[in-house]
Amino acid sequence: MNKTLVIGASGQIGQLITKALAETGEPVRALVRDKSKLAHLKSDELDIMEADLEEGFSHAFAGVSNVIFVAGSGGTTGADKTLLIDLWAAKKAVDYAKNSQVKQFIMVSSIGADNPDAIESDIKPYLVAKYMADKYLMVSGVPYTIVRPGPLTNDEGEGKITIKRPNSREEMAIPRADVAKSILYILTKDNLNGKIFELFNGTYDVDNVLV
Repeated sequence: MNKTLVIGASGQIGQLITKALAETGEPVRALVRDKSKLAHLKSDELDIMEADLEEGFSHAFAGVSNVIFVAGSGGTTGADKTLLIDLWAAKKAVDYAKNSQVKQFIMVSSIGADNPDAIESDIKPYLVAKYMADKYLMVSGVPYTIVRPGPLTNDEGEGKITIKRPNSREEMAIPRADVAKSILYILTKDNLNGKIFELFNGTYDVDNVLV
């Protein structure tokens, strides 16, 4: 069976993905800084591994077929952590994935990462980091899918999305649960390699949109 490595598994989206995989009996390795954050998840197919993304973590890729990079520096950190996690750790993950010949790498990026200059805000360093990480993955030779969700909310997910960018920023929001569901769907599809999807709250079922 294929094993999926979730990098950033203790984050909100990462936990949703890890929990869903574990509950369905899919082999999953959760990479976290602190194992205690996932102590509530129990499964014979769940392997929780500790690592500091600012250091080396190539050992986490042993026996892995799929990688989901959903790690982030967080909204309260400075540009230094954004550089080290959202860019440099992502770059290292791509290198490790290439060396391990993984068959699928799903990168969780952000709306605006295609053109950081188009958004004047305090998150521009984050968007620049995501832009560079996405570009590095795209030219790496690693099979990839990139998702760029709009502003994230904790609303209850309904599994309804759109990939067409709305006109207003308010309409761009999407529940984290629906981002997780979209990623889990992509994980089951080989024909989505090489594609980039922007994700927003919408009215379409995930499997009817991500094609």
